[in-house]
Formats: sequence, C-alpha cells, structure tokens
Amino acid sequence: MRIIDFHKHYYPPEYVDALRSSKSVIKVTYDHDGNPCVHYPGDYNILVPGHRDIDYRQRVLDEHGVTTQLLTFTTPGVHVEPPEISVAWARTVNDAFARVVAERRGRFAALATLPLNDPGASVAELERAMSTLGLPGAMVFSNVNHVALADARFEPLWRKANELGAVVYIHPTDPLGVDAMLDYWLMPLVGFLFDTTLAASTLVFSGVVARYPRIRWVLTHMGGAIPYLAERLDRGYRAFAECRQHIDRPPSEYLRHFHFDTVNFNPAALRLALDFAGEDRIVAGSDYPHQIGSIPLMLDTIRECDAPAAVKEKIFSRNAAELLGL
Repeated sequence: MRIIDFHKHYYPPEYVDALRSSKSVIKVTYDHDGNPCVHYPGDYNILVPGHRDIDYRQRVLDEHGVTTQLLTFTTPGVHVEPPEISVAWARTVNDAFARVVAERRGRFAALATLPLNDPGASVAELERAMSTLGLPGAMVFSNVNHVALADARFEPLWRKANELGAVVYIHPTDPLGVDAMLDYWLMPLVGFLFDTTLAASTLVFSGVVARYPRIRWVLTHMGGAIPYLAERLDRGYRAFAECRQHIDRPPSEYLRHFHFDTVNFNPAALRLALDFAGEDRIVAGSDYPHQIGSIPLMLDTIRECDAPAAVKEKIFSRNAAELLGL
C-alpha cells in the first residue's frame, strides 16, 4: 500500500551551517554524539542525522515502507531571527526543499517556510515558493513571536494564500504562558496542543477561515484538542454574541473542513477525529525524527483503528496525495 507521511521535519544542511554563524539569536549546543541541539523556550530539538541527512532519511523510509514523506521546517523557525535574516534563511530553506523534491522525485514533497515576522515578505515568499519552486503551500506556526495568526497584520498573507489555493499547515510553537510549562516537558506535551487549538479556534471565530475558503487548512497533532472541544466551541457560538460577530455558522462547520494529521498514537483518538472530520480529512503523520515521533506507531495506530480498509487507504495516502497534488 502507498504510504505518504504528512508530518516529518527536515533542517537542510544550509540552515544548519547558517546556525553556526554569529547572526543567529538561537542557542545551539552539541550532545555527546556531536548532534546540534537547537534551544527555544520550554523545549529543544536534537538535530539527529534523520533531521539533516537526506540519504539517511530515505533509508529510513525504505526500512518502514513509506513511499513519500512531506518535508517541513520546524521549531524554532526562521521568524525568531531579525527580519532581514529571517527573509534570507526562509529562501535558503525553501530552495533546499525544492532541490530535494526535484532530485528525488516521488520520494519527497515539501511545504515552504515563511519569514512570518515580516508579513509582506511572507506574501512574496509564498508566491515564489508556489509559482517558481512548485511547492503546494506553506507550514506556519501557531503564533508568531506570540502574535496570533488571526491578527490583522497577516490578512495579506491569507489573501494571497486564498488566491493561490495554498495548503496552510499549522504547527505549534511555544505559547504565551510558557513559563508555566517548563517542568516535565509540559510545553511540548500540553502547550503545543493547546496553542494549535487556540490558533485554529481564533482563525475560525475571527472570520479568517470564512473569508478565505480556498485555503486548504491542515492541523498538526490531530488538531490538538479540536475534535474533543468542538462541541464546546459551538456552545460558545450559541451563547455569546461576540462568537457570532464574524461567522454565520457554528465553528465546527468550518473546522470540519480542516485536515488533521494522525500524530496522536491512540486508535481511539483517531476514531474520534474520523467521526468529527470524516474519512476524507485525515492524513497519516509520524512526527519523525523528533524524539516524540515514531513511524512504527503511526503505522500501528492507523492499522489498529476501527475503520474499513478503504478508509485506512485514504488516511495512508489518498487524502494527502489529493492535498499535495501528487
């Protein structure tokens, strides 16, 4: 069976080299194996070979029978840098992604990263990534240096994404209040999921999703808590006039048009997401090669889910192929 892993992360070697420069604001240390460790509030990523060696990654795909994987950049993102560096490094990352896709045709797809701390430059880079590099959209973060995606400054970006029919994949980053999540790895374990939930909810209630219906929204980590909390959001719509100010339908009706990846390795949670969004809106995801990700758990979760074989085929590949134009 064809398998497309929609949720995987890659740091191109050009970016890893750039991190070593004195220009970056990111703290970089090295573990006992010589792997760079990239730090940001409440978390750090260990750049193991799977993060930065494309030959190594392809061998892992072959080992697990994954046909294609979607390359996306990840935290802390280029938007934490000064704007002029952010713009330059976004171009570097996207050029590297496009090169891998072209050289290893069929094994990889990619979504652009954007210099989100410069919304105007993000508009230009999204258009370049889609029109020139042939990428189907971009991965954005759930907040941009603690500014919400629904903030008015990003309206031109959503307008352009809508014009282009872009895939917009929302990935979490450190949220406001991260200081309360520094123990027990609660920032990535809890904060990530609720920041995704907050971002999606705000985009819906603010009317962004209604205004730009051609954007193809995708949420990481099975939508955070969206499938579980959607009924409560609908209650808010009925109870509070403010929740009806920008939309004329309950929020769940908009959220059911989002896509959700399977990075919640619980077959019962996958069943809940299927019941909420439907069989055409779920895509396979492993979160490889992060410490908390797992290709085997992704495969087992989908295989063990109480769903017909035809639905599992959609989750494994058909839904992602349609989204990405593969």
